[in-house]
Amino acid sequence: MKLLVVEDDRDTNDGICEYFREAGYEVTPAYDGEAALQSAGEGGYDLILLDVMLPKLTGLAVLHELRKTSGVPVIMLTAVSDEYTQIVSFDGMADDYVTKPFSIVLLGKRVEALLRRGRNGDTPYIWRYRELRVDFNGFTAEDANGPIDVTPREILLLRLLAEHRGRVLSRERILEELWGEDRPVFDRTVDSHIKNLRKKLGLDCIVTVTGVGYKLEDER
Repeated sequence: MKLLVVEDDRDTNDGICEYFREAGYEVTPAYDGEAALQSAGEGGYDLILLDVMLPKLTGLAVLHELRKTSGVPVIMLTAVSDEYTQIVSFDGMADDYVTKPFSIVLLGKRVEALLRRGRNGDTPYIWRYRELRVDFNGFTAEDANGPIDVTPREILLLRLLAEHRGRVLSRERILEELWGEDRPVFDRTVDSHIKNLRKKLGLDCIVTVTGVGYKLEDER
């Protein structure tokens, strides 16, 4: 598997590259937006790790250009954690978003999951449930009455449950996957997001497993 790591901080870039090389990936570094586009056009990469704040061209500008011709999976890496930047990233069709500082092991797991999903095709970009239609790629949801207001984090949570359909995910696992080291201090955060998903999208297929966590079942 070939990865392109786009990060202008050389120490961070070197650390990411070293980790993934040791994990068996073929890795190429890039340190600015222009170099990223040039490498992406030449390399045939399986996944791109893309920093938002870059010299010459921003990561969002790079993503915009990439999506004109390529559907390569992209994980955004940034110290910017405001919701607007996340929404813009997802509107630009990023596949995932990780804020710094992050766990390199968790980043590795996200890369594995994204690549596995791409190989197996087991979680489609468009997910349907009764009259509900959720676009995991575009981070939108709608039903027969029109668009539904959902946050990027709620979409990510639903996608995580869909990727593990029928399997129970603990609150701790969900926090690690979706928040990482930026995890909230409130232990009811996951419960609140689940409640919002059920209420907004009418998802009675999200089942509570008392004392353990949550799982997504087929239509009941």
